[in-house]
Amino acid sequence: MSHTPQLGNPAELGIGIGWRPEIAEAVEALPGIDWVEAVAENVCADHLPDSLLRLRARGVTVVPHGVSLGLGGAERPDARRLADLAERAEALGSPLITEHIAFVRAGGPLTASPALQAGHLLPVPRTKDALRVLCENVRIAQDSLPVPLAVENIAALINWPDEEMTEGQFLAELVDRTGVRLLIDVANLHTNHVNRGEDPAKALDELPVEAIAYVHVAGGMERDGVWHDTHAHPVTAPVLDVLAELRSRVSPPGVLLERDDNFPPPAELAAELMTIRETLRGPGPTSVRNKGVAPTPRSSAQAQPEEQPTDRARERLALAQVALLSALVAGTPAPEGFDSRRLGVQSRALAGKRAEVVAKVAPELPGILGGGYRAAFLAYAKSRPMHAGYRRDALDFAEHLLIADLPEDAAARRELTRWWRDRAGARPPGRATRIARVARSVLVGR
Repeated sequence: MSHTPQLGNPAELGIGIGWRPEIAEAVEALPGIDWVEAVAENVCADHLPDSLLRLRARGVTVVPHGVSLGLGGAERPDARRLADLAERAEALGSPLITEHIAFVRAGGPLTASPALQAGHLLPVPRTKDALRVLCENVRIAQDSLPVPLAVENIAALINWPDEEMTEGQFLAELVDRTGVRLLIDVANLHTNHVNRGEDPAKALDELPVEAIAYVHVAGGMERDGVWHDTHAHPVTAPVLDVLAELRSRVSPPGVLLERDDNFPPPAELAAELMTIRETLRGPGPTSVRNKGVAPTPRSSAQAQPEEQPTDRARERLALAQVALLSALVAGTPAPEGFDSRRLGVQSRALAGKRAEVVAKVAPELPGILGGGYRAAFLAYAKSRPMHAGYRRDALDFAEHLLIADLPEDAAARRELTRWWRDRAGARPPGRATRIARVARSVLVGR
């Protein structure tokens, strides 16, 4: 399977909403929905949800949105993950596939260190090395997918030191070198404005708006001077202002409302969609050109060959990413040049998200532990990074508690033991094993 990267004309999508199982019925009933986006990893190609099948039968486009490929990571994209994405796109009859400009894991063979999972989308440094690696990863993905790929800018709490490009310049170079399309999240542009002091208007001036496949709009909240891109709160006026800025430069082929948690009543979703429609009716690109806004010069990078082997760039990027991720999830010292306070904020946010997702994939654990679940999990997570997925993390957490003879309530401990045994397919660790593992964890902690 080979897909030649080229921009071409993007599919006209219209107004859409993120499809989630929790609001599937509401999404089907919302008026004026042209398309939906489904998290790719939550959809099985051979057993599509009935709700998505009904939407497709009505002519509603479904776009798979990946979250675990890690195109911005130092490793080349995993062939199995790419095959899964391709299978989902074909099963859904999708016109494109989307993913993120982010890294989600680090370590492994490139650094001869344990593999670490972030459980979150983390920013790549805007450097020549990172761009070179990202471009090659995008090309690999494009050649493996049956439909065009679009990649999304992400929100970030932290800045990489010694960056060589702005976000707009980085995205423009990426498009020029690969022909990939862009999924621009205006909520993420606002987040980076609050957290990193980056001007959304400047980013929009610098990036190639003609490459936009569609746009994300989402809500968030500010706490202690930090904007959290929660996807669990209403869309705010500043985010709509960024959408209006984008609309003044280009008419986006599609705009989608994202909501991942704390779902409101259907009437509130409908009202937010109406507000988005009204924002898009504002002044268009022609009126802005009349104000004398000149088009941003495009890079000539497309015609230039890669000057350095990507393998060396991958090695350098791998070392930088594992150092950062280790500081965030394993308590190692902050790499030089990073703001340690911001790293602390990001670290706590990652641990909190990890606790929340584990509670969702294994709801029995909060039921067994009661109000002590979150504190117990956060204590566990401080020195035990996630090495696999969230379900494995839930099992490891339960085993950690059993090794420590917790919870103290005997009935709860018996219930936890039964839960662990049913899923681990083995006997709970005996006393000798528990002692050995505690000793090992102490040595590792040193």
